[in-house]
This record gives sequence, C-alpha cells and structure tokens, in this order.
Amino acid sequence: MSSGGTIIPSSFELPDFYHFPPFFTIQPVLSTREKQLGQWRELLLKYHTDLKITTLILHECPLWKNNDINRQLTKEEIQIVADDLITSGYGEWEDEHTKTRVRILWRKPEQLASDIYDWAVANGYVNSICTVYELHSGEDVNGMSFQGVDEELLRRALGVLEGQGKCALFQGETSEEDGIKFF
Repeated sequence: MSSGGTIIPSSFELPDFYHFPPFFTIQPVLSTREKQLGQWRELLLKYHTDLKITTLILHECPLWKNNDINRQLTKEEIQIVADDLITSGYGEWEDEHTKTRVRILWRKPEQLASDIYDWAVANGYVNSICTVYELHSGEDVNGMSFQGVDEELLRRALGVLEGQGKCALFQGETSEEDGIKFF
C-alpha cells in the first residue's frame, strides 16, 4: 500500500479499523474520539515498534492516507493524533517549535524498566554486569521489548531502575561500553 510515495511494507498487517472510512475523520463525540485516538496510538506504536522506527516524521508517515478507501487525515487531524500520542506518554516532540518530528516511545520508560529487570532476573544477570550494547543489541535480548530501542529511551529506563535501587550504571570508554550491574 502506498501513500504519496511512501509505502507501508507488505509485512506490516493493518488492523480492520484502518479500512473503516470514519477512522480518517476525527470524531466530534468525545467518547468516540477517545476510542478513535486510542486506535491511532495502537496503530502508530505497532507500526513503529514492528518496523523498529524510532521517529515519526509527520509529513512522511504513510499511515495517514488509505488509498484503498480514498481517505486521509488532514494536517489538523494529524496534529491531534500526534498531540494525543505525546499526551499519553508514548511520544515526545523532537522539535518542540515546529512540531514535525515525534520520538516514539515504543514503551514508556517505566514499562521498559520492568521488562529489562524481568529479563535480567530470568537470564541470571542479577549481581553481574552487562554493557548497554548487550542490552540493546546482544544475542540474549532477541525478541525482547527493549531490543533495538532508542538509546535515550533505554537509558531513561535504566535510570528508573537505578532510582529503584535495582541497578547501577558504570561509565565505559564509549557509551556502548557503559556497564550495568543489576541487584
């Protein structure tokens, strides 16, 4: 499926509601709008997570337009969806003034922190050290929610764990060599 030159990969499965024309018009009734914005959040997060995309560039996102049903969101509606994503805690403006790029938080830092700690316990990393690189891209993290996550988000999640007394961070020669000891 294409959208003005940008293509949604065939490997990404679109949900049924994506083919429902009213999905592409922000609904005026508050309860319906809240449900609709929740569906947009779900779709955007799944798309960006599945394809390992960390930044939503508003004018390039192929999801805003469905050529099969000849529907698309207006610029104002795209802004509403983006603002909702940020308000819900799943995104942050990378450019606060122009509002064209959103850092996607695949999961909230607190959720990632919990996932990371569960992984550390399950894989015997408590009372031992691993590197940020191993946590981000190592073989032991294949399929985990934090595999390949934006490094800033990963570090924020580790900061949550450090604040909870569940880990300590050690500076290495490069950021990828920074160490983490889990308690």
